[in-house]
Amino acid sequence: MKRFLKIGIKQIPVLALFLGLNCSDKDLKNNMSEIDKHSFAIPSDAQVVHLDLNLKVDFITKILSGYVDLLVENKSHTNQLVLDSRDLSIEKVELDDKNQKPEFKLGDTIKYLGQALTIKITPETKKVRVYYHTSPQAAAIQWLDAKQTLGKRYPFMFTQSQAILARSWVPLQDAPAIKFTYNATISCPPNLMALMSAENDTLLHADGVYHFKQSKPIPSYLMALAVGNIGFKSLGKNCGIYSEPDMLQKASWEFANMGRMIQSAEELYGKYLWGRYDVLVLPPSFPFGGMENPCLTFATPTVIAGDRSLVSLVAHELAHSWSGNLVTNATWDDFWLNEGFTVYFEHRIMEKIYGKPYVDMLCKLEFDEMKKEISEMGDTSADTKLKLNLTGRDPDDGVTDIAYIKGCFFLKTIENAVGRDQWDSFLKNYFKTFAFKSITTERFLTYLNTELIKDNKHLQESIRVDDWVYKTGLPKNCPKVESSELLKSEIAAKEYLHPEKINTNDWTTHHWLHFMRCLPKKIRSEDLEKLDAAFKFTQSGNCEILCDWFQIAIVNDYEPAYKAMENYLCSVGRRKFVQPLYGKLLANGNTRDLAKRIYTKARPGYHTVTKATIDQMMENK
Repeated sequence: MKRFLKIGIKQIPVLALFLGLNCSDKDLKNNMSEIDKHSFAIPSDAQVVHLDLNLKVDFITKILSGYVDLLVENKSHTNQLVLDSRDLSIEKVELDDKNQKPEFKLGDTIKYLGQALTIKITPETKKVRVYYHTSPQAAAIQWLDAKQTLGKRYPFMFTQSQAILARSWVPLQDAPAIKFTYNATISCPPNLMALMSAENDTLLHADGVYHFKQSKPIPSYLMALAVGNIGFKSLGKNCGIYSEPDMLQKASWEFANMGRMIQSAEELYGKYLWGRYDVLVLPPSFPFGGMENPCLTFATPTVIAGDRSLVSLVAHELAHSWSGNLVTNATWDDFWLNEGFTVYFEHRIMEKIYGKPYVDMLCKLEFDEMKKEISEMGDTSADTKLKLNLTGRDPDDGVTDIAYIKGCFFLKTIENAVGRDQWDSFLKNYFKTFAFKSITTERFLTYLNTELIKDNKHLQESIRVDDWVYKTGLPKNCPKVESSELLKSEIAAKEYLHPEKINTNDWTTHHWLHFMRCLPKKIRSEDLEKLDAAFKFTQSGNCEILCDWFQIAIVNDYEPAYKAMENYLCSVGRRKFVQPLYGKLLANGNTRDLAKRIYTKARPGYHTVTKATIDQMMENK
């Protein structure tokens, strides 16, 4: 998942659990803490190893309905199977021969976690079928009316399962340490196409029925479904672009280098093991930059900049095919194992294709964003550690620049200490050794010491593992970050009063972002007007540039940008962009009412993930 800036982490205690049947409240709570604090499942007793999903997509009721067959491995000969669910209506349950109608019970609703679904089984049970339907307000699903799409003719729906939202559209064991294969049959309106995180067809089916197969074991957060008016364009032998037809030409041009990215990634860390790698460009309400669903990355249209300057997002999601999808964090406390490795891998892919100066710009911008976030959290905040403690909290709270950028710089520190060749050999073996498995931070550190550091005192002192993983803030041995390209932006920012003197002919999005971030915090409206006239910021079609420009406008009460900003907030749902803008609007007494008015208008078009974040910001004001 491509990161975003997270502000205002809040701890909320988990309430006592209630299940009934054959598991006491105390026993269940203990099992959760020992296995996964964000799941009710007890996989040491009975674990789901395969799903067969059969669902109908109803745009009128905004409901998915049908059943799921769960293939169960009963490890301890237990008489119960515990699943995760959230806002699901469970209609009936059957075992094996379908003549067995077992008892089942939904527990009390726990904030973030939903409800435990406990089903009575026998030690001999192999398959459990659950008939159910979702809620129209299912947290993972966004239903878009035709007017909310680019083409304006057909509705659209998509899921976002990470971190623990898969349970709101499938009853399953929703924990990253539990991996399973799946098949699916999805029925939707005949004029629409269905796609999943699996083997996909590229053609519209006249009957609206689509069949899917994911033969590689995946965790639940990588379950994904999208249905809409979708076209396809091939970009090579094993990659291509899906999108609404009106976006297809732009998207395929923007991501034309996907084949080279796959080749570069394989040259670095081994064969791509997922068959095809395709990208689905979603409508703009998608809350993230991208989501690494196996075989089919979901991507925001906000990276379609027209100059290929933001395609590192595709490199990031592709890298997840190794770090995250192949080798997965065992719990959400270990989230950095997914994202820190992926940012590092993303940088290596981009370096191979676009050169080191390009990656230096990425590193500089990301490092500055991380330092800003650490400053806002406080450098003694426990949330600045790589190994998190998300007890009693939504795992979404762990999606910060710490996991992504601090994690990446930890790996760069190791590379600097041992040398790139040795580090690359280690990583290649790491992905091979733990392929299709989930591991904890502690398991990784043991492997790191055994296979690379080997109790070498010099390497231990150079790397300082504990300082990175278990201590707050940034370690003193953090690598230095410099970019000769971004020096151009810093020099130009000093001339902001005379924009006519600034040469921007060879600038990329990264140059523009750094330029704006180097400007004085307070700028007179007349000087902002000159900058706007010279560089057409308010009229930009680049979402990254607009986000930074609107923040400058808000802080300086530059009202000529407000109408464009309102249109932006009502048409873009990517949380990375809307969150800082609402934050700046709410912090400025002159624009607080404007923030609330715009949000009232924009909120229906946002995904649940974005709504939850902005709702909390509004409540705090």
